[in-house]
Order: sequence, then structure tokens, then C-alpha cells
Amino acid sequence: MSTIQIDRLLDTVIRQNASDLHLTVGRKPTLRLNGRLRNLDTKVLDNDDCVALMKSITPERAQQELQEDGSCDFGFAYGTEARFRVAIFRQRGALALVLRLIPNKLLSFDQIGLPDIVKELIRRPRGLFIVTGPTGSGKTTSLATMIDFINDNLDRHIVTVEDPIEYYHYHKRAVLNQREVGVDVPSFAEALRRVLRADPDVILVGEMRDLETIEAAIRAAETGHLVFATLHTTGAAGTITRVIDAFPVNQQAQVRVQLSTSLIAVLSQVLLARCDKDGRVAAYEFLAVTPAISNLIRENKTFRIDSAIQTGRKFGMQLLDDHLWSLYDKGMIDADEMIDKAKDPGDLTEKVHRSGNRVGRTEYDESEASA
Repeated sequence: MSTIQIDRLLDTVIRQNASDLHLTVGRKPTLRLNGRLRNLDTKVLDNDDCVALMKSITPERAQQELQEDGSCDFGFAYGTEARFRVAIFRQRGALALVLRLIPNKLLSFDQIGLPDIVKELIRRPRGLFIVTGPTGSGKTTSLATMIDFINDNLDRHIVTVEDPIEYYHYHKRAVLNQREVGVDVPSFAEALRRVLRADPDVILVGEMRDLETIEAAIRAAETGHLVFATLHTTGAAGTITRVIDAFPVNQQAQVRVQLSTSLIAVLSQVLLARCDKDGRVAAYEFLAVTPAISNLIRENKTFRIDSAIQTGRKFGMQLLDDHLWSLYDKGMIDADEMIDKAKDPGDLTEKVHRSGNRVGRTEYDESEASA
């Protein structure tokens, strides 16, 4: 397979607005379209095809890493059309590639449906803003939108630390520097150690992968910087518990105090396939840290955060399942999709039954639905 065909594959991804392209031995190239896998009508790939495709897009540095570690990640620009984030790994002695499409066009707050209060919170001079959700839930896109809003509206020095860089930002009102792990800096923790000397106002940490990075992010938020970070967790309360549990037991009380003063918000999101038209829609759980929630964190009562979110609607807060239900109620997603992504699937299944809408999974018998 020649590079002409990688171009054709990438053109197809862009034309069909697929989120990912999967290339693996023994299967035709496969797109992920609106969350579902679809084979392309080409030949089944063999080992030589995958090696040729890998070589046509992979920089020398990444090929070296692949040789040594059995996997590598990098990003590349595809003309002016888009960027791709690439993960290459060995499986059963052969190569597999997954290419994630990163559109060049940044979305607005309205387009991705972020709560309005987010605009107010990200104008703050300091604090920690955590965006969470499973892989492929649009965390990077939401963060890129927030960074772009700051870049448009505020004169700030923004430093991002990413692995790899996904969305490219350009200087607008802000000065914007993007550091790529493995190219510009060896690790997230090292980047955060150095960043405070660079006079930053806003710091984006692509991922809080380890204790050292979590500690550094909290410290930066405490010392007067606005810090954005991501975690692979679901739900606001679960995210706070996860951050605290990353620390040794003898440090947890102190971390609770630090978080109670530095955390400003947790945005937890999932992406769902729409049933009313093509495309996907995001559902959010949103926690804005009020003095009452700050007390719950300090007193180790995170189990009460969900009910605090329900009573905090005037601050723009919402629980994930409530947002899922409203999307279902508007006919944007089907019951199947809602229940798959819910935190409490049993509760939503019952709600569907009570409302009399027999759609998707809810047509199964009661015993299966509540299992």
C-alpha cells in the first residue's frame, strides 16, 4: 500500500467526519462514525500494508520508540484540513494503528453546549478546573474551546503541556505556548516543575497521570494560577475522591484542605450517538465549588456532593443522569444510549418505564432491565 492510499483513507475520514480510523492486520480499514465501527470497502490489510502505512506517517523519533517500547503516540498535520493524533502498537507480532481526527476548527461554547457559568469561572485568576470522562468523550475538545475563549478575551500567558499536542492554538490576546511531552519536555511532572518560572497565568495539564503531576497541579493552582487538567474518571464526586486517594493516607487530610480552597469546578462528560440526526451530542455533569461544597470536601463528605449538585442548579450545576434524561426527553438520544452511559442505569430504566416510552433496551423484560 502506498502513501497515496493513506491520503485516500485520511480524506475519507475527513469527508465522513469520522472520529477515528483503525488499521489492523486481517481486517479492512475501519472508521468510527458517530461512536460505531464501519468497515471501508477496500482490501483486507496484511502485515506489509500496516508497516507501509506506519512508515508513511511516522516520524523517526516515534519509529525509534515503537522499536524499543512496542508502541508510540504522536500527532501530525494533514494539509490545512485537519490534524491526526496517532497511536501505533504491536499486537500478535504485527502492527496496529489508530488515528484520531482533530479538526482544525475550534468549536464555540454554544456549539458544544458547555454550561454558561464555565465562561465566568475561567475568567478567574487562580484555581483548579478538572475535566473528566472516558477516552473519546470530547475532553480535549472542551478544553480547547475554553483555552480559545481565554485566548480571545483575556491578556494572559497560557502554557499547555500535552502528549501529543492535539489542537494547535495561535496567539490572539494571550501569549500561547504549547509544550509536547517527549518532544519539548520529558514528562508532565517535569514540565510542571519548570512552568512556574515562565510567568504563566493559565496552565493546561493534558493529563494528571501520577501523584507527582497531581501534586504539582494543585500547587500551581494554590500559588495563583488557573490550572486546567484532565482525568479518566466519571462523575464529579468520584473525581474528587480519586484525586485524594492518589495520595498516601497520612497526606489525605492536608490534600482535602488544599482541594477545598483551590478546586473551582469539575466538568464530567460523555459523548452519545444522536438518534434524531447524524452526529453526536455531549452530556455533562457539572460541579461548581461553592462554600458549602468546599466544606464537604474539607470534611471528607464527598458522598453528599451529588445532592449538593442537585440543589445547586442556580449555579449552573447538574448531574449527568439528569442531563442524559433531558436529551432523551427531547428525542435527541434513544433509551439504549442513555442507559449505557448513565451512572445509575437502573433508576433511568425505571423512569423510562414509568414515562411509558418503550424504546430500545426498555422493551426487554423487567428482570433484565433492573439487573
